[in-house]
Amino acid sequence: MADITRRFGWRHLRGAPTAHIRHHRSGRLVHDGPGLSFWYRSLTAALSEVPVDDRELAMTFHARTSDFQDVAVQATVTYRVSDPATAAARLDFSIDPDTGAWRGAPLEQLSTLLTETAQQHALDVLARTSLSSALVDGVAAVRERVASGLAAEPRLPATGIEIVAVRVVALRPEPEVERALRTPAREQIQQEADRATYERRAVAVERERAIAENELASQIELARREEQLVEQRGTNARREAEEKAAADAVRAGAEAARTLRLTEAEATRTVQLAEAEATRNVRLAEAEAARQVKLAEAEAAAARAVGAARAEAQSAWLRVHGEVDAATLHALTGTRLAENLPRIENLTVSPDVLTGLLAKLGGAGGPGESA
Repeated sequence: MADITRRFGWRHLRGAPTAHIRHHRSGRLVHDGPGLSFWYRSLTAALSEVPVDDRELAMTFHARTSDFQDVAVQATVTYRVSDPATAAARLDFSIDPDTGAWRGAPLEQLSTLLTETAQQHALDVLARTSLSSALVDGVAAVRERVASGLAAEPRLPATGIEIVAVRVVALRPEPEVERALRTPAREQIQQEADRATYERRAVAVERERAIAENELASQIELARREEQLVEQRGTNARREAEEKAAADAVRAGAEAARTLRLTEAEATRTVQLAEAEATRNVRLAEAEAARQVKLAEAEAAAARAVGAARAEAQSAWLRVHGEVDAATLHALTGTRLAENLPRIENLTVSPDVLTGLLAKLGGAGGPGESA
C-alpha cells in the first residue's frame, strides 16, 4: 500500500519499488511507473496501484478419478503482473487518494481466476486417470497439465498476468482409502519383518547351540586342566616339603655347629676372664696388704712420736707449773677459763657480788703482800 501524507490541502504519495503507480488527472495520465513519489490534489486525482512482484497462490481442491475415488490436490501457482496498464484497465486496482487503500479486491479476483483455471485443468486430467495411476504419476501429470493450461489461457495475457511457475505438492486420497492402500504394503513389510525375525531367531538358536557346545567343551577342558593342576600342585607340595626338610636339616646342622662354636668361645673367654680377674684380685690384695702394713707402721711411728711429744710437753708443763707461784696459776686458770667460756653479750654485776668478789680478791692478795 502506498504511503500518503497530507500537507496544506495537498497529498504526497510515496510508492514502493514493487508497486506500479498510475496517476490520472482530469482523464490524462500524469504519472506512470513503479516507486514514484509526487504531490497531487485528492479532488482531481485518480490513482491506481498495481503490484508487480512475484506472488505465491496456494490452492487446495478435490477431484475425482476415473474409478470414482476422491483425491485432494495441493498446488501452488507463482504469478506476477507483467502489464500493469492492462491489469489496471481490466481489474479495479484504484486506491483511495486520502488513505492509499484499494477500493476493491483485485488480488482476490486474480486468485479466483487462477484457482478456477488451474482446478479446471487438474480435474480434466484426473477424470481420465485411475486412483493408483494418479497416486504414482499424478503429481507430474497434473503439474504439466496445469502449467500448459495456464500458459494457453487467453484471458491471463489479456489481463496482464504472467505465470512464473506451477508446483503440485501432493495428491492424497480419502483417509479410509489411504489406509486401505497402505494395508498390502504394510502386510508385506510385516511379513518381511516376521521372516527376518524368524531367521534371526533361527540364527540365534544355532548360535546358542554352538555357544552351549563351546561352553561344554570349555568346561571339559577346564576340568581336565584342573585335574592336571591338582596333580602338579601335589607334586610341587611334595617337592617343597622335601626341599624344606633338607633345608631345615642343613639349617639345624649349621645352627648346632654355630652354637657349639659360640659355646666353646664363650667358655674360653670366661676362663680367661676368671684367670685375669683372679690375678688382678691377688695383685690388689698384695698391694692392699703392703699398703696396710706401711700405713700401720706409719701410724705406729706417728703415735710413738705424738706420745713422746705429749709426754715431754706434759713434763715441761708440769715443771713450769711447779715453778710458778699460786697467783700466776690463778691468773692462768682464769685465762683458760675465759678462753673456754661461751660468748657473753651482757654482764650485770650487782653491788653485793662486786663487794664479795673484791673482798675475796683482797683476802687472796693479803697474805702475799704480807709475805
